[in-house]
Amino acid sequence: MAENEVNEDDLELEDYQSDEDEVMIKTHERINQEFCGEVIKIEQGYVELRLTTTPEMVADDVGLIHGGFIFSAADYAAMLAVNERNVVLVASDCQFLSPVKFHDEVNFVARVRHKEGRKRNVHVEAFVLDIKVFEGEFKTVITERHVLKLKLLDKEEEASGTQEDEI
Repeated sequence: MAENEVNEDDLELEDYQSDEDEVMIKTHERINQEFCGEVIKIEQGYVELRLTTTPEMVADDVGLIHGGFIFSAADYAAMLAVNERNVVLVASDCQFLSPVKFHDEVNFVARVRHKEGRKRNVHVEAFVLDIKVFEGEFKTVITERHVLKLKLLDKEEEASGTQEDEI
């Protein structure tokens, strides 16, 4: 086939991947995906993420992956499912169902299940092959400003400064 010829399969793929359907990541854009997972698919209210385990994640001589890395990837998946610039985690209820070992690929699926005002509940599941290794419910809140720039923190600092002056 000549360089300029277009394959029918390429046309179908281009039709499917229109810019209008593409969801841009709005949150946690500087996260290290090596430790938190690589985005495989993202849609409004839904994300698929893959965490490839690395030697840095190993907790012992047998190759057990520390659960903190699994939780971190699940948290990241939940944030991406909400996909609002200022989304923060406020609570979670999680179960580690099976151990993960070095060389495992862990596939996460996160879905927004409930919306109420600025609150979002996200269900996250993780699998190694067809074995469910993790399941969790993540409660999030979307703040007007970055959580580190909220006026609430400014007021607390002012209050503590005032108390120190009084002491």
